[in-house]
Amino acid sequence: MADGKDPYYQDYSYQSSMFTNPYLSGSPPAPGQMSTYYQPVMPSRIQTHFTPKPSGMMAYVNQPSMLQTLGPHHQKQLEAAQKARSESTQHHHARIAAAQSRKNNNIQTAQNLANQAIEPRTSEASVGPRTPVLKETFADWTALDLSGMMISNLSRTIFAYEFLTHLYLNHNNLRFLSPDIAKLTHLVSLNLTGNKLTLLPVELGLVVSLKELLLFDNQIFNIPSEFGQLYQLEMLGLEGNPIVEPIATMIVKEGTQAVVQYLRDSCPMPQPPMDREWIVLEEESPNTNPADTLTVMSYNTLCEKYATPQTYAYTPSWALQWDYRKDLMIQEILNYNADVVCLQEVENGQYEDFFLPQLSQLSGYDGVFYPKSRARTMGEYERRQVDGCATFYKRSKFKVIDSSLLEFQQVVMQRQDIKKTEDMFNRLMVKDNIAVTVLLEQLDSGARLVVGNVHLHWDPEFSDVKVMQTYLLMQEIESLLVKWNRTHGLAEKNSDVAAIAAQVPIIIGGDLNSTPDSGVVDFLTSGQLDPQHPELKSCDYSPLIPKGIQHKLSLKSSHQSVANFDFTNFTPGFKGLIDYIWYSNNCQLTGLLSGVDREYCEKQVGFPNPHHPSDHIPLVVSLRRKIATNSRKVSFKK
Repeated sequence: MADGKDPYYQDYSYQSSMFTNPYLSGSPPAPGQMSTYYQPVMPSRIQTHFTPKPSGMMAYVNQPSMLQTLGPHHQKQLEAAQKARSESTQHHHARIAAAQSRKNNNIQTAQNLANQAIEPRTSEASVGPRTPVLKETFADWTALDLSGMMISNLSRTIFAYEFLTHLYLNHNNLRFLSPDIAKLTHLVSLNLTGNKLTLLPVELGLVVSLKELLLFDNQIFNIPSEFGQLYQLEMLGLEGNPIVEPIATMIVKEGTQAVVQYLRDSCPMPQPPMDREWIVLEEESPNTNPADTLTVMSYNTLCEKYATPQTYAYTPSWALQWDYRKDLMIQEILNYNADVVCLQEVENGQYEDFFLPQLSQLSGYDGVFYPKSRARTMGEYERRQVDGCATFYKRSKFKVIDSSLLEFQQVVMQRQDIKKTEDMFNRLMVKDNIAVTVLLEQLDSGARLVVGNVHLHWDPEFSDVKVMQTYLLMQEIESLLVKWNRTHGLAEKNSDVAAIAAQVPIIIGGDLNSTPDSGVVDFLTSGQLDPQHPELKSCDYSPLIPKGIQHKLSLKSSHQSVANFDFTNFTPGFKGLIDYIWYSNNCQLTGLLSGVDREYCEKQVGFPNPHHPSDHIPLVVSLRRKIATNSRKVSFKK
């Protein structure tokens, strides 16, 4: 800056020196300070901040005769502006909250005294005055009121209070709002009425929790296009600002949501992220045979019927269209050129009309696809919109020997040997998720490979269902190993599951909708899960798992322990690892694709967006078959 002064410098200008506030200091207030702060302050003289006369785009809106003509959205702006202008005194909102708190406390105290007055006395020793002991309690505070204090600069400390839901900065002398405002990720209401702001930080568009943003009576000309990400915003207060068109007309005629949608859909194409790097975990030795390596991709594509503007309201409408997203998906799949590709959320019609023809023609893939169970009861048109799992493989390298569909609800329903419990009926059997298992044979060597592709139930409230679906998948693969050994000779005749699994590489890719600390991941990693596990103990699956659940496959997760791999699914409400590629112990993980550029992600509220066509990202790994002593060698020759 010209004068060399840091705009974040903790320098405050006050109309009166008799007001102090613990929130303006460099450290968080102590509990006792919080209580004191919310008591009403009654100084002998209060200098109020005069509200400027509306000018610019809405200078005419105070004319009562025009109120009816301009419509309900304009009326809502006027009413909100009038209310905001009436709140110009120091700590207005804190005073109101304190008064309401005293009123509630008085009511509660009266009720306590009334209750004590009618309590029976059980002994003579209890005779005597009963004075109620009122313990002081401190509720968690989530609101900060700095209104009407003529503040010119804000302390950085404020932006460390990430728990804030309401921040009142109205009627001050602020000319600048720090980009650090984006740290207040729980903010629901921000009041900046009656300041001297001319520009707004684009980072404010990252605070997607905002429902109310009051900017009345500033000097703001334009709204950043990044505010189009504020999909929950219900009130954008702009009256009293010289806002340019078309927003000036749009806010009074169509309202806040129309402005947000306009900003979202008219936003310029953002800078793309850096390319995801390939992480080498084990260098290939000069003696390594390239035929022993295999690359695998797993990717939830977000099918068209789930990509609705209601669910992904933060995504530009053009970037949410299937015609736009499908081209990005194909580019990603072709770019990584994996030998085996496991896709989830692929609609039946899109598999037949798009994925299979495109991948077959452009990169020599063949595929196996099964839709979810609900497709059984539908007509041809509806059936085409049912999503499922598609497994693609390079036909120059593999051919399909056999494949199997696992319908989780059907496999339980068909078990005549067990008694169905209420939880089995109402929780497990009503979910129509599926898994697809494919037995591939390498064309050059005749070596075999088992590939599982699964999409578990999504709802966090049904973690028990996810565990049970995973258990059924492990049972299915173990059963298929025995069956395919008998029909296709995977290992020595009459070998048990563990012996067969030691000979044949097993790879499972999919969207497990389960975080690394879940029962699903615990079960896959350890091979067992106690019936008293927190995700199982409240549900009755005892006929299916009388002694807990186990599996005999030795599996490892490719991404679970990789540093700096933050997420596979990214939305405003969730950012975490829920997609996986699992591989058997007879394979070695030699490399994998890194996560998305962190600096880029810090400027996004979620996927899909113009650069990422799904709310998931693709996982890609490289595996090498271990050479076991006295065992058949399995090669992955390209």
